Amino acid sequence: MRYRLYQAADFEPLYAIEEACFQPPLRFPRRYMRRLVTSPRAATWVAEDGRAMAGFAIVEWLKAPDASVAYIETLEVVPGRRGQGIGGELLRRMEDSARAAGASIIWLHVDAENAAAIRLYEAHGYEPQGREENFYPEQRPALVYAKSLPHAQEKEDGPPGGGEEASA
Repeated sequence: MRYRLYQAADFEPLYAIEEACFQPPLRFPRRYMRRLVTSPRAATWVAEDGRAMAGFAIVEWLKAPDASVAYIETLEVVPGRRGQGIGGELLRRMEDSARAAGASIIWLHVDAENAAAIRLYEAHGYEPQGREENFYPEQRPALVYAKSLPHAQEKEDGPPGGGEEASA
């Protein structure tokens, strides 16, 4: 599996994954997705095997006067490739991008009924922070998770990896 940052030519296969993973009204509109992948305050990671995209993930960050925080907009893996470690590697790369942007905390919303995603986040050190009722369409609740992002010198496992391109 090869992991790299998004390029403009990736939009159609990326959005095809969005369509495979989410049905309306849960699917991001194309215009919103284009804004996310082109934002200077975001990083979009792509996982590909050969020429086929297997997944992608988008993280955004906001610099505040006293701290910077990052928010995981989405992490998606095509159904046939789930359970192979792709989501975990995309998650790690989003964390590295957020850390490089100066974020000290990364957080997300996850559908309260998405047990697989909840297991993934918890396995990677995300801790529950609360619940938001009616967060998703059709009055579906979301769980809120967050994780502290120590900087490279504070990490026990050495400097952050995941340059722009690598294989795993």
